[in-house]
Amino acid sequence: MQKLTVGELIEATGGTLLCGDIAQPVCSITTDSRKATPGALFIPLRGENFDGHDYIGAAFEKGAALSLSARPMEPVAGKTIISVEDTSKALADIARFYLKKYRVPVVGITGSVGKTTTKDMIYSVLNQQYNVLKTQGNFNNEIGLPLTVFRLEREQNMAVLEMGMSAFGEIHHLVDIARPDVAVITNIGMSHIENLGSQEGIFQAKMEICDYFTKDHTLIVNGDDKFLWTVRGHEAFEVVTFGIENKDCDVVAEAVENLGIDGSRFRVELDGSRYEVCIPTPGVHNIYNALAAICVGRRYGVPMEQIIRGIAQFRLTEMRLSVEQAHGITIINDCYNASPDSIRAALKVLGSVEAARKVAVLGDMLELGEFAKNAHYELGGEVEKNGTDVLLTAGKNAEHLAIGARDAGLEAVYSYKTTEELAEQIKRYVKAGDVVLVKASRGMHFEKICEQIRK
Repeated sequence: MQKLTVGELIEATGGTLLCGDIAQPVCSITTDSRKATPGALFIPLRGENFDGHDYIGAAFEKGAALSLSARPMEPVAGKTIISVEDTSKALADIARFYLKKYRVPVVGITGSVGKTTTKDMIYSVLNQQYNVLKTQGNFNNEIGLPLTVFRLEREQNMAVLEMGMSAFGEIHHLVDIARPDVAVITNIGMSHIENLGSQEGIFQAKMEICDYFTKDHTLIVNGDDKFLWTVRGHEAFEVVTFGIENKDCDVVAEAVENLGIDGSRFRVELDGSRYEVCIPTPGVHNIYNALAAICVGRRYGVPMEQIIRGIAQFRLTEMRLSVEQAHGITIINDCYNASPDSIRAALKVLGSVEAARKVAVLGDMLELGEFAKNAHYELGGEVEKNGTDVLLTAGKNAEHLAIGARDAGLEAVYSYKTTEELAEQIKRYVKAGDVVLVKASRGMHFEKICEQIRK
């Protein structure tokens, strides 16, 4: 973190100095009292079942030198306390101030599926020529994004920030902090449809990423997506499209080859030259992520040779189509999250792999609301089409997935009520030579199943 002072914190938040030195520097910022370090600013946030103000004392004991507070407090000797109306708002205000003071070009990434992988690929491409800050894991919400911003160091000259949401207004809040110069929307799927009502609603919520755009800004979108294709030719800002099926896109993947578990390969023609691009990660759907990375790289002047190298060198964030071996079993660990589109893509990856047996271990897709039953049932009907030999499910919604698979003719289908029950029994169903896909929404904690297979 670069230098901020107490005076700047007060300027950013409109707060009042309760005690301490206005010239005192801030060494780091945390919202977790357990991670407070000497010289740190502690920002106590409030949630449904907790109040960080209860841990201000603990943060000071850990060495924190400063704290914000929305509660009345007595001065603490040797510590600095700034009184603010709302600590969550103050967190955003400080991040906005920090990024304005130490401004670098910002790429914002959102979409229903593929945000994190696209972020990692764009980072790998831009890092060929720049020193890039990127979102760690999926620190992509109203808390994670500010904490990411505070990690910006003096030597870094670009930031790639993932932006997630589950309701209207959330991405607007994030772009109000980060003000991206370039934005990428990967696709419009079904994620969070419970809160947003329809795919049209999801589209409108994702488009909030452009709320502060002018003619100098660029939106990069998947032109194979029917919703995103409608934004081409926007009058207020530049739009660049990429795709595989839609040959009218600005950047098009051709000669696509699925290399199974080894990844994929495709060709693009740009500025009169043809380039072959290799992706080291399984799943043809990752070609869309690579196309987005190509568009961003070109926008920032990265030569195609370096773009191609960046894509070839990129590494996935943990639990996203991670391939590992255990006891002769190939595990495709895609546990981080799940939606209908991402499970379809993962099943295609499973189908592309040579194996004695292909086993799909699938769990609930959450936040689908009234669409949950049909979405799971329809997906079940597609399991065998991808060459799956055995289906194992866990969760209430996933029971409909199992029913759909049985109705479509798959015989080897086994259902469990909970992740824990399935994890206890998983060794009964898998053996050496199998390829096992493990995937569900984050709240299902399907990494427990991978852990059992590894034992």
